[in-house]
Amino acid sequence: MGIFEPFRAIGYITSSVPFSVQRLGTETFVTVSVGKAWQVYDCAKLSLVLVGPQLPKKIRALASYRDYTFAAYGNNIGVFKRAHQVATWTRHNNKVNWLLLFGEHVLSVDAKGNLFIWPFKGLEENLAPIGHILLEDKFNPSCIMHPDTYLNKVIIGSQEGSLQLWNISTKKKIYEFKAWNSPIFCCVSSPALDVVAVGCADGKIHVHNIRYDEEIVTFSHSARGAVTALSFRTDGQPLLASGDSSGVISIWDLEKRKLQSVIREAHDNSIISLHFFTNEPVLMSSSADNSIKMWIFDTSDGDPRLLRFRSGHSAPPLCIRFYANGRHILSAGQDRAFRLFSVIQDQQSRELSQRHISKRARKLRMKVEEIKLKPAVAFDCAEIRERDWCNVVTCHMDTPRAYVWRLQNFVLGEHILTPCSDNQTPIKTCAISACGNFAVLGTEGGWIERFNLQSGISRGSYIDIYEKSSCAHDSEVVGVACDATNSLMISAGYHGDVKIWDFKGRELKSRLEVGCSVVKLLYHRSNGLLATVADDMVIRVFDIVALRIVRKFEGHTDRITDLCFSEDGKWLLSSSMDGSLRIWDVILARQIDAVQVDVAITALSLSPNMDVLATSHVDQNGVFLWVNQAMFSGASYVDFYARGKEVVSVKLPGFSSKEIADEENHENHIGCKLHVKDTAYASLLNHQIPDLVTLSLLPKSQWQSLINLDIIKVRNKPIEPPKKPEKAPFFLPAVPSFSGDILFKPTGTAVEEKEKRDDEMKTSKRKSDLQTSQFLQLLLSSAEMKNFSQFTDYIKGLSPSTLDLELRMLQIIDDEDQQEPEKRSELYSIELLLDYFIHEISCRKDYEFIQAVIRLFLKIHGETVRRQSKLQDKAEKLLEVHSSVWQTLDKMFQNASCMLTFLSNSQL
Repeated sequence: MGIFEPFRAIGYITSSVPFSVQRLGTETFVTVSVGKAWQVYDCAKLSLVLVGPQLPKKIRALASYRDYTFAAYGNNIGVFKRAHQVATWTRHNNKVNWLLLFGEHVLSVDAKGNLFIWPFKGLEENLAPIGHILLEDKFNPSCIMHPDTYLNKVIIGSQEGSLQLWNISTKKKIYEFKAWNSPIFCCVSSPALDVVAVGCADGKIHVHNIRYDEEIVTFSHSARGAVTALSFRTDGQPLLASGDSSGVISIWDLEKRKLQSVIREAHDNSIISLHFFTNEPVLMSSSADNSIKMWIFDTSDGDPRLLRFRSGHSAPPLCIRFYANGRHILSAGQDRAFRLFSVIQDQQSRELSQRHISKRARKLRMKVEEIKLKPAVAFDCAEIRERDWCNVVTCHMDTPRAYVWRLQNFVLGEHILTPCSDNQTPIKTCAISACGNFAVLGTEGGWIERFNLQSGISRGSYIDIYEKSSCAHDSEVVGVACDATNSLMISAGYHGDVKIWDFKGRELKSRLEVGCSVVKLLYHRSNGLLATVADDMVIRVFDIVALRIVRKFEGHTDRITDLCFSEDGKWLLSSSMDGSLRIWDVILARQIDAVQVDVAITALSLSPNMDVLATSHVDQNGVFLWVNQAMFSGASYVDFYARGKEVVSVKLPGFSSKEIADEENHENHIGCKLHVKDTAYASLLNHQIPDLVTLSLLPKSQWQSLINLDIIKVRNKPIEPPKKPEKAPFFLPAVPSFSGDILFKPTGTAVEEKEKRDDEMKTSKRKSDLQTSQFLQLLLSSAEMKNFSQFTDYIKGLSPSTLDLELRMLQIIDDEDQQEPEKRSELYSIELLLDYFIHEISCRKDYEFIQAVIRLFLKIHGETVRRQSKLQDKAEKLLEVHSSVWQTLDKMFQNASCMLTFLSNSQL
C-alpha cells in the first residue's frame, strides 16, 4: 500500500458496445458499457444510478432484465444482480460478441459461431447451458435478433450478407434468406408482424418481409457509410431511424418511402445504438464519441431536437487542474473541448460553451469540430475573481491568441488576448496573477506580454534590454509564473535561462542558468520555490529569493510530462512517459513513494486538501482519481504508507470504488491494512509527546449529554399520562396504550402467570443481548489485542442514549444469585471497562469524552464496584492514574489562569 491508492475514473459515459434498455414499472433505465465496467442511467434525467464492478477484460456485449445485468467479457459472461456478481458462465472458448435476452433465457454467440442457451432463473443450482448450436463454417455471425411473435426462433445475420432463421428449441436451421452481397451490421424487428429492417455495410437499409422472403423497400444513405444502428418508432408514426459510421442519424418515412429528416453531426463518431422508447416520440442514441443523447420529435415539421444528453471527452485530455477547492476538475482535451468534471456529483459535469458554434457550422456548411477552438496546450485559472470577470485563460495549439473563459456562466469570454509582437507566433504558456486581474502570456518566439483580464487590454511586454533581440527570451517561452504579491514574474526559455522580472515595472531583476534545455516550469507561491524540468530528465528546484538551486531530483528514465506541488509545498509530484508517478519530499530532499502504471500519465493535479490526485493518461478519455490513504488515516501515518525508492506496479483506477478481487488477495489486503494501522498506532503511542493531553474533537453536546442524561429524560417525559380510549367496551377492563389500540387486562391467576412469563422473557433476552452485543465483542477483542483504538472509535460513534443503554445492559439483574463472581459475564465485562478507562487515561487521549463516559459508568455500576473486592482494586488504580493526570493538567490551568489575571490587571 502506498500513499495514493486507485479510487475511480470519471468522465466515461459509454463505449463502442450497444446499450441495453429496460423498463421497471414506470421508469426506464439504460445500461451502457464503459470499458471494463458497466453503468446504469435513469432515462428520465440521464442521471447515473448504478456502477458495476471492474471486470478483468473489456466488455464486448450487454443485456439486462430487471435487476439482472449480463456482461460478456473475453470468453466469459458475468451475471450481476444489481452491482454484485452472482454467477459466471464459462463454456465459450472464443470471444463472446453478442448477447440476446430471450424470454427466460440468454443467448450468447462467439466469434466462431457457437451459440449457447443459458437459463438465468435458478442460477445457484445450475450454471451450465441448456443448449448449444454450432453455426455453419462459412457463416460468420454479425448480429442476432428475435422477430416478434416467432416462438423459439431467432434471426442471425452474417458478414457474408445473408440471414438465417433458427429454432433454438429444436436446434435446427429453418430457413436462409437471400444475401445482399454486403456484410450485415444490424437487424431489428418492426411493429408490423413479419417485417424486419436490415442495415448493411454498403449504406443500404432493407425492409424485408421474412414470412414471404420479399423485399418491401430499400433505403440508401447518401454518405455511403455503413449502417450501424436501426430502430422503429412505436407510437403510431411510421418512422425508421438509422445511424451510420459517420455519426449522422437519418429518419425515414415508411409510408412515403423517402427520407424525412437528417440529424447531421448528431455524434462525432460512429453511431453504436439507436432506440425509440415504447409509445413515446423519443429516440436515444449512443456513439463511440463517449456520449448518449436523447432526441424528441415535437416540432411542427416533425424534425427531432436534442432533449438531453451526457457526454465526456471523445479524445484524451491534455491538461487537467482542480478547481473550487477540489470539488471540480477543469480538463482540456484533444477533442477541442474544455470541460468541467464534478468529483462529487457526476450530473454536474459539463462542457464549457464556445458560443454559437452549431449555428455558425450550419451557415458555413462545416463540421462543428472544425469551428471549435483548437486543442488547448496550457491553461491557468484563478478563483478569486470568478464573480467579477473571466477567470480562466487558455492557450491553444498553433494559435497566436489566447482565450478567456467565465466559469460562473460556463461560457467563452468576450475578450481575445493577442500579443502585439511583430512576429505572430503561437502562444505556448500562460499564467494568471494571484489577484486575478492580470494574465501573462508567453509565445513560441520568446515574447512575453501582460493583459488585463477585465478589459482585455495589453498592459505592456517584458523585454530584456541586455539581449540583442527585442524579446524576453531568445527561444520559446516554456513557462511563466507570478508570485503571491504581484512583485515578481518568473519566466523560463527553452535554452535554459530562467529570468526574474519586476512584475509592475517589467524590468529584468536577476537571471538563473539551468545548464540545459528547459521544457517545463512550476512555481509555488507560498514557499517561493521554482521547479524546472530539463531534457536530461532531472527536476531542479530553485529558491527565487536566494537565487540558488536547493534541490535536485533524479529517477525518471523518460520524458517528464507534468509536475505538481502539494498545497503546503512539502511534496512535489512528477509523472513521466516511463509510466511512473513519483512523490518527492522537498524538505527531506528524497523520494518517498513511486508507482508504475500500465499507461503513461500525461497530466496530473493534486487537490488543495491533498486528499485526491487526478491523472490523465495516453489514449484514455477519462480522468482517473487516486485517494491519499495517508491523509485519511492521519498525518502521523505517512511514513508507514510511503515506500521510499521502491517502485510498485499499480493498476489504473476502475469505474467504481469497489473492485472485483479474489478472496486471497482481499484477505492479504485487509491483513496488510490492519498491520499498518496497528503499527502506526503503536508508533503513535511511543512517540506521544510527554504531558500532552488530547481531546476527542467531538461536538460538545455529545459528551455533555452523557452527563445530563437524567435531566434530559425528565425533560422529555410526557406532561400527561396516556388517555383511556373513549369507546372502550364497558364490560371488559382495559388499559391505555401509546399506540391507541385497546388492550384488555387479564384477571386472576392469568395476571400472575403472564407477569412471570414476561420477567423470564426479559431476563433471557437481556442475557442473549449481552452475549451478542457488538459493544461487548469489540471490548473483548480490544482487550485481547491490548489496543482499544477500535473500541474508542465505536463508542464515539454511538449516540448518548445508545451508549447509556449499552452500559445498562451490563447491570447485575439478580443480586441474590450465589454464582461465583469469576463466572459472571457481567462482572467480567465491568472489569474490562475499568481496564479500558485506566488505559485511556494513561494514554491521555480523548480526555473530555472519557471523563463523561466514566461518570456515566459510575452512576450505573458504582454500587456493583463497591461490593466486589476485585473491582475495588481496579477502581483504586483508576483513581490513582486519574489523579496524577489531573494534577498535571490542573497545574497548567493554574499557571495559565495566573498569567491571564496578571496581564489583565497590569496597566500598559
